[in-house]
Amino acid sequence: MAKNPRKRQKTGKIQHKPVPLGADLLNDASKDDEERRLENLLFGVPYTPEKAGHEITVLSDEEAEDGQHEGGREFENLLDSDLFFVDDNAGLSELSQTPQDHVQSDAEDDEDLIIPEVPESDEDEEIIRQDIPQQPKKTKAPAWTDPDDVNVQVSLASNNRLRKLRDAPSDDTVGGREYERRLRRQFEHINPTPGWASIARKKSERVKRRRPSASGSESGEDVSRPILPSTLSIERLRDANQAAPADGEIKTVAFHPSPHIPVLLTASADRRLRLFHIDGLTNPHAQTLHVPSLPITNAVFHPSGTSILMTGPRPFYYTYDLQSGASHRSPRGLWGTTFSSGRDILAVAGRRGQVHLVDWRSGELKANANVKSLWWSKAGAGELLGLTEDSQVYVWNIGQRKCVKRWQDEGGFGSRLFGGDSQGKYLTVGSNTGLVNVYNAESTIDLEGGKPKALKTIGNLTTSISTLRFNHDSQLLAIASNDKKDQMRMIHCPSLTAFGNWPTSSTPLGHVTSVDFSRESEYLAVGNTRGRVLLYQLRHFAQQ
Repeated sequence: MAKNPRKRQKTGKIQHKPVPLGADLLNDASKDDEERRLENLLFGVPYTPEKAGHEITVLSDEEAEDGQHEGGREFENLLDSDLFFVDDNAGLSELSQTPQDHVQSDAEDDEDLIIPEVPESDEDEEIIRQDIPQQPKKTKAPAWTDPDDVNVQVSLASNNRLRKLRDAPSDDTVGGREYERRLRRQFEHINPTPGWASIARKKSERVKRRRPSASGSESGEDVSRPILPSTLSIERLRDANQAAPADGEIKTVAFHPSPHIPVLLTASADRRLRLFHIDGLTNPHAQTLHVPSLPITNAVFHPSGTSILMTGPRPFYYTYDLQSGASHRSPRGLWGTTFSSGRDILAVAGRRGQVHLVDWRSGELKANANVKSLWWSKAGAGELLGLTEDSQVYVWNIGQRKCVKRWQDEGGFGSRLFGGDSQGKYLTVGSNTGLVNVYNAESTIDLEGGKPKALKTIGNLTTSISTLRFNHDSQLLAIASNDKKDQMRMIHCPSLTAFGNWPTSSTPLGHVTSVDFSRESEYLAVGNTRGRVLLYQLRHFAQQ
């Protein structure tokens, strides 16, 4: 009977002689002393260093401490200065000033060692200074520079890849700094400066131009490009308060008065005041102030930007110090819903048509008068203007504490509020019928002139005006009404006409309650009754 072919044949087992762990790790020529020493520590294999053909021997810490090793003493009688040296300009200058016999002895020991000489004459120093390109004063100093770049010489003609850096066919050898300058020039030619970097540079230069000079005077007038009356270049961004939305109606939105602090203040009907860092991308939430005892109807930054004033329909008001985080409650009632600040005096419209002149620091009452809306004039000597319910405008001299002029608003359309710009050019008066009269600011406080005449009456809205806001250079005027949905218009001040491309029927404005421009007019914030603060970017100012 044939054997089953699938059945495996029995084979004899290979007997392996047990070998202790590490026994096969014998010394051979392919192993160096470091590997042998590790085998000795791990597996106990006898370790015998091979001294033949080896100049450096690796020693363990124990052997070095016990002093059992006798080799490697060829450097023990040398000084540290002979073993190490610092590669910098100071070291090279010291080497160049060594005695002649010492230099000759070093040259005899090692003829291949070449030490570049540092020029000591004035002519050589002038050549080096000319070889180093001058850094612009406005740019930051480099974090680190290599002093040896002065001594580097690079041949541009010998390398095919470097020939494109030559200014002329005869150019060949350049210094290290000139080589760096040409490399940067070639890189900027291949990779132009991106748009966002150019915008950031122009913005920083514009901010520097507007900073006060050393003598204390302003560095100059605003150099903003004029806006054309045909189209407003505007882009919607993420909502300013999306990181911490309000639970009720937005009462006030206000940007910090400093152009270097991009902070937006929002006061809402949930008795909370929130601060946001406006960057145009995420707009992170910075802080929330909860005032349970005060329904906040108005909030404003101090002109210096160090504190915030909060008022409402209660017989007290609060001030909050942004630097120390301390809050102060004043027992005096500032119940008005319209107020304006100038210098250290706060003018607040109170009950029964009274005006309270309050020192911002002490909170003491100084004077009062019968008015409804207030504005500090920027055209004259800082006169205070007040608007009454019968459309009468009073001009007060704060120093004399008396009314120096009074005139009637043109038309008498039930004037409700008024406001002016920061440049002292315009004064606007809004009415209950939606009409807005625009006056020359100087004519409204001129004591010798008669009744001022309106430059134009804007009739783009049909409901009661609740918001009037100019931008920083008086080119734009935002007018809005909260009585009806989407009642907001942007006015071109030089021509006193409304922009036709914005807002549109699809712009989600809602019932607008407050509007404000940032310090440099890059951003426009619009608050509404739904608790949202819409944020828009004005490209005309953002690209300057």
